[in-house]
Amino acid sequence: MDNTTGRIDTDQKALEINLNDKIYGTFAEIGAGQEVARHFFKVGAAAGTIAKSMSAYDKTFSDCIYGEESSGRYVCESRIHKMLDHEYSLMDERLTESRPKTCFFVFADTVAAINYSKTVKGHGWLGMRFQLEPQGQPNDILLHVRMLDNDYRLQQNAIGILGVNFVYGCYFLNHNIEALIASLMDDLHDRISIDMIEVSGPNFPNVDNRLLSMYLVKHDLTDVAMFDANGKSMHPSEFLYRKSLMVVRGTYRPPTIVSEDVFEQGIRKFKEDFKLDDDNASLMAEITMQNLTREGDVQDLDYLARADMLCAMGYDTIVSSCLDHQTLVNYLADYKTTHLALVVGARELEDLINENTKMTGQENMLVTFGRLFSRNITVYVYPAYNDDKTVLFTSKNLPVHPMIKYLYQHLIEQNFIVDITEYNAQNLDIFPYEVLQEIKENKEGWEDKLPKGLADIIRNKGYFGWKSVAIKS
Repeated sequence: MDNTTGRIDTDQKALEINLNDKIYGTFAEIGAGQEVARHFFKVGAAAGTIAKSMSAYDKTFSDCIYGEESSGRYVCESRIHKMLDHEYSLMDERLTESRPKTCFFVFADTVAAINYSKTVKGHGWLGMRFQLEPQGQPNDILLHVRMLDNDYRLQQNAIGILGVNFVYGCYFLNHNIEALIASLMDDLHDRISIDMIEVSGPNFPNVDNRLLSMYLVKHDLTDVAMFDANGKSMHPSEFLYRKSLMVVRGTYRPPTIVSEDVFEQGIRKFKEDFKLDDDNASLMAEITMQNLTREGDVQDLDYLARADMLCAMGYDTIVSSCLDHQTLVNYLADYKTTHLALVVGARELEDLINENTKMTGQENMLVTFGRLFSRNITVYVYPAYNDDKTVLFTSKNLPVHPMIKYLYQHLIEQNFIVDITEYNAQNLDIFPYEVLQEIKENKEGWEDKLPKGLADIIRNKGYFGWKSVAIKS
């Protein structure tokens, strides 16, 4: 027990699992050693928990056991599914009759730790398939981890600790999924980043994986998490490599027909400029945690309202803690994107410039602002009115600090900053915060300012404060 925090340490977690005679399973680990199983062996009483521990380092052996990967990659999501399927079917087939009162599990991981030349940073996939009732249907939890230690042995050690946290959480914290997620980082502060989680199974019927993505960011397990338009958790390594990505940053409270036009005109311009087709160009919305916490703690319902809106519009979504654009760009650029673009409103670009001044001081502003464009990125600017709707801002007439005036002009001339020139001008006077107030007050006409179908979702689910005033006598 950690006496300063009251938290159970890694060895104690492993021992509690070993001493629970209802928990029994298999550890299957590819790469980075048998680090998770080793923790359970070293604390004692492992015979009560471990039915089998195995690893297949050789690709031929691994393929014979789990099947080949069409992608040629072994540290990937499909591999972890195959490992869980194979090992759990063996548990079920061989032990169900002899152990009718036991809850079975399979822990699997496939990990590439940092290499000698440090060209591979280290990442992996971890999965748990586990019963919570004897002879019950199993649940699955899947994680993707990025390892931050700069040493192979330290990364092995981190995977071992994470695996113990994972197994312990599945059995002792499953009643509180947010607490389970937060506990994954026990004794691992700043050593790993978990940027994807997916939960499914009969014991988690109401779990929304979009909410879990937000919890990863909320509890500082990652700066960035993603889900697709169907609400399924996703990871950039599975879809982004050598493709082009455009990200539209916004508050989406709520998305309006202007938001819809930003998406449509932004991706059209992006494909046109770089001669892209639908197969190699992706478009994602991004919700920043700062926009979820401006009124205090993050409200799950408020977040899910925005997620529902974006999913209904058909867009994959990023949720991030990236207050500055640079952090988001760095994360995405690590996945070798061919072209990377951000879409911002003209007012947001002005805020970005002003924030750089406040954060770095004028003497460092030039370097900080220029660094944003060092990762092969294009910033597309959608026009926006000022607060009193008298001046229409574009990149060309945006007031910028004299310190970066010439750099800013150079970026425009070299097409690093590009105006979106085709847009629906008649809708530019629609501001999301005004529409939000109209929804709360149920003013006539707010529905017409939203993309098709969103008004029905708001009314049906009582999003954005509508339900409290919508029932009239």
